[in-house]
Amino acid sequence: MDFSAIAPTRAVDEISAQVREMIAGGRLKPGDRLPSERDLSARLGVSRNTLREALRALEHAGIVEMRKGATGGAFVRFGSSGVIVSGMRDLYHLGAITPEQLTEARVWLSEVVVRVACERATDEDFAALEGNINAVAKASEFDERARHNRQFHVLLAQATRNPILVITMEGIVEVFAHFIAQIGPSDNSFILPSRRRFLKHLRARDATAAVAEMTKALTRLQTKYMDQWDARLAASHGAD
Repeated sequence: MDFSAIAPTRAVDEISAQVREMIAGGRLKPGDRLPSERDLSARLGVSRNTLREALRALEHAGIVEMRKGATGGAFVRFGSSGVIVSGMRDLYHLGAITPEQLTEARVWLSEVVVRVACERATDEDFAALEGNINAVAKASEFDERARHNRQFHVLLAQATRNPILVITMEGIVEVFAHFIAQIGPSDNSFILPSRRRFLKHLRARDATAAVAEMTKALTRLQTKYMDQWDARLAASHGAD
């Protein structure tokens, strides 16, 4: 690992750039341990405090993992969706993603996911989806049902065998959890029968019927959620 001494004015950014370039070039791979703080700070020509700041930035970006103890240090992480998911959540809280955009994106993404899943889903995927539906049927609390319902979409995305679709869906359902917490619980009893019809179509590899069933249910939810959101905003303005 040939690290180069860097200019102090942009030390943190340049350290991060060097590590990223080494990963991109294959000189650092997931699981590799970076040199010790003493060794690496000497190679880079920076203080250990500056190095630690750069490593913290890389850790927050999901590039490295900091481990403590005698066998600890900075290790290159294996792929994780956590950074993207948390980034989407932050964008929602900052107002860069609106509830309307969130709900319509779920409808659009789900259509793509369903079509691909119809082609690629295995018996194990069908079993996982059926197990999820049964868990929803047994759940007595809204929060538990909502958690299983969100997980259904992730399981469906996993059936596509495409990590980009999985990560994007994970981000959407994570933001949805916060959105639902804001608008409050609601009775969505039509979802369970819809899920059962959907799974029947999915098992039959009938993409047209499966997409139609999923889109109908999600569009109905979108209308309901936006009505709840608008009512919440109206109540908030009324209180002002």
